[in-house]
Amino acid sequence: MGRCDGRSQERKHIPLPPKRNRDDILFPFDFFLVPQRLCGTRLCHPRNLRIFLTIFLIAWVGCSSHRDPRTVVMLIDSGPLSLDPRIGTDAESERIGSLVFDSLLRRDRHANIQPWLAEWWEVPNPLTYIFHLRPNVRFHNGKTLTSRDVRYTFESLLSGEVRSLKTSTYSWIESIEAPDDLTVVFRLKQPFGSFLWNLTQGGLGIIPESTRGDAGTIPVGSGPFRFAGAQQDQQVILERNPDYWGHKPRMDRVEFKIVPDAVTRALELRKGSADVVLNSLTADMVEVLRREKGLAVEHVPGSSYQYLAFNLQDQRLSQPVRQAIAHSIDRQAMIEHLWRGMARPADSILPPENWAHAPDLPPYRFDPGKAKELLDGAGLRPGPDGVRLRLVMKTSTDQTARALAAVLQAQLRNIGIALEIRSFEFATFYSDISHGNFDLFSLRWISGNDDPGILDYCFSSQKLPPAGANRGHYVNPELDRLLTDARTAAGIAARRQSYIEIQKILNHDLPYISLWYLDDVAVYNRRLRNLRLSATGNYDFLTEVEISGPGPN
Repeated sequence: MGRCDGRSQERKHIPLPPKRNRDDILFPFDFFLVPQRLCGTRLCHPRNLRIFLTIFLIAWVGCSSHRDPRTVVMLIDSGPLSLDPRIGTDAESERIGSLVFDSLLRRDRHANIQPWLAEWWEVPNPLTYIFHLRPNVRFHNGKTLTSRDVRYTFESLLSGEVRSLKTSTYSWIESIEAPDDLTVVFRLKQPFGSFLWNLTQGGLGIIPESTRGDAGTIPVGSGPFRFAGAQQDQQVILERNPDYWGHKPRMDRVEFKIVPDAVTRALELRKGSADVVLNSLTADMVEVLRREKGLAVEHVPGSSYQYLAFNLQDQRLSQPVRQAIAHSIDRQAMIEHLWRGMARPADSILPPENWAHAPDLPPYRFDPGKAKELLDGAGLRPGPDGVRLRLVMKTSTDQTARALAAVLQAQLRNIGIALEIRSFEFATFYSDISHGNFDLFSLRWISGNDDPGILDYCFSSQKLPPAGANRGHYVNPELDRLLTDARTAAGIAARRQSYIEIQKILNHDLPYISLWYLDDVAVYNRRLRNLRLSATGNYDFLTEVEISGPGPN
């Protein structure tokens, strides 16, 4: 649902890295992130100067580091909030957790549902699902995985033993039975079209029945990797599970090294102290690193969805104002200059390839004149300083997030909206938006938007936090009715029609402004072979990667 270390026994969760010192020697790079054409301020310089600085910094560090050649080092910009699969909802928690914990079912590269821990299943009626488990699967502690573990995983969530945003996703479960070690029976309160999807990776991994409290303290799953340790704000280490029932990883260990600064991530790749970075470098950095003979770039169209969200409890952010903001954004210029074309314009939270995506949604074209007319009609006239409205946009400290905010700030200034940017470390930022402490924010949905059930999770009036991700407090009774119809409809054709109508309403009301679908881009050391990305941006490729050559010096 979606979607980012030797660890002590006492640790409750993996904290996020602290905010970097703004006096850091690499900080001046931030001033080169936003092309002059997009913002027109004195701090924004032409792209060639920005690229020159990137080349200078990356070329500045050229020596390799000494490390274990059988360990793959992957750089991530923030640590997982929790490796308890019942609790972690951020991208890093779900991506890393999916390597440690197995789910009942799994999505393949084409988003089709496949057997996993459950070898096969039956649906005798819309309210009953019977799963037949794979025999001889063992947890990392050596215990055999049975139907009782599956039942406990879900019941511990539904009973309130743990508090989680995921609880509402499985609230349609009436009861769970374990008639024998390899059979699990789920009985639902009402038909739920997305039920199988929510049993795949990133939904809920299976934990041992013996677990008590936070399963993320010392994670024990049955996945291809087992937890080896963590160090606060620095790294998470997984090691190969030699007893895995499925395809065993080709490497001994993978180290997820937490490096909040994008320039530092690029330097680490350049000097050979890291092996791979996925979707966390600026487009200019990717182009510079592409020229390095020891590095390669893998690039595939992705489904990660970038959006701008509003706090609809703020009466200033009325529908005409939201529409004005939508018309003030030059998405194509931002895609070309911020992402070097490695993205495509979005019109819905669902990617175009999704079976429920609504075709021909009316676009909000870049039209500052139209935006000003809408603001005039809303009674927001320019003051003596030319400002019609003052808003605050909250972001994380991620450089790409700040660059996006800077461009939005400049484009909104053109229609008389003064946008103040406030950046926070991710944990603080995420807490603020979850509690409604924002005017605007921008985030991405990663992989969870492959299932149209995400529309319910994000926009139902019953899914305000902590029950779901309706952080903007959007309420529309007609949309709620259609969400219920889509969730309970028996046939896929009826579900699709309801989802199309839902997307039309959202396109009109604009609780989100759709920005783009990002491509998945990995920059990696050429010692890695068989690196194949999926469109969802997950870390499954680490189970297939092979290491060639002697590795780093």
